[in-house]
Amino acid sequence: MKARFLLPILLAMPLLAGCEIEPAAYLIDGGNHSLTVERRKPYFWSSGWELDLVVARFPDCQRRYALKKAGEKVFVYLFRAEPGVFILKQGKRWYVAETRECRFQQYEQEPPLPGELLGSFRLKNGAFGFVPAEDVSKEASDKAKKASEE
Repeated sequence: MKARFLLPILLAMPLLAGCEIEPAAYLIDGGNHSLTVERRKPYFWSSGWELDLVVARFPDCQRRYALKKAGEKVFVYLFRAEPGVFILKQGKRWYVAETRECRFQQYEQEPPLPGELLGSFRLKNGAFGFVPAEDVSKEASDKAKKASEE
């Protein structure tokens, strides 16, 4: 009798094991202060990625906020407006994250001056991570150089 119930459970196990979670962090003054974008596919058949932003300044606060679901390509720009205040751009959406009290909010309109570009959360060399602005600029100039040589 028990074997009859065990077989469906064993057959369903591979369906539940398809979850993918990939975090990418921007560290601010060490590991206790950070902004982390986490992309997640809850099931192997899921299309696109669910995104969360984790704003952390230990030991005072840590909060998780949902971002707009993304397609297969995840690309979130990160700007610093002032110390402890960061602007994120995901597609046409703009967000502000504040790390003193771990607050977060979506802008209704594009901010006039988002601040200094720090980099982006995205896929690079097959891994999801934070790519600093220097690397993004170097990559863009390398692509332009390569295109002009062709």
